Amino acid sequence: MVAQPTKLGYTQDVQDSAIRTRPDLSADGQAAYRRHAEICKVLTDPKRLMLLDALREQELSVGQLAELLGITLANASQHLSVLRSALLVSSRRHGTTVLYRLTEPRITDACDIIEAIVGSRGPILVGPMVGSATTPGGS
Repeated sequence: MVAQPTKLGYTQDVQDSAIRTRPDLSADGQAAYRRHAEICKVLTDPKRLMLLDALREQELSVGQLAELLGITLANASQHLSVLRSALLVSSRRHGTTVLYRLTEPRITDACDIIEAIVGSRGPILVGPMVGSATTPGGS
């Protein structure tokens, strides 16, 4: 059996022409999962997703982004700061204006995949999970 690295910390075992993919529990594999989780955490806020979508085609200033999303400049700046920390957005100065752009445009591909998955399902009910201690019948 030969273990071969793949994307996102998985390994593939090649044995007798059968390939099984399994999590890579090595230090490098676990680090890859942590990096992936950090990006996913950044993408949990709807306003951040809207900012990424707005920056899909062009660079925009914080004022333009705030106006597009209908949020305050301070709120837009806070969300852009989180996106910058995750290296998903960068900025450049053009005269007195700071313009923001996607540093990794492929992130919109990932967002499109999630949007397609969400769109193919019915409404998601937010609340306690069935069988949890806070629902009737839970333990």
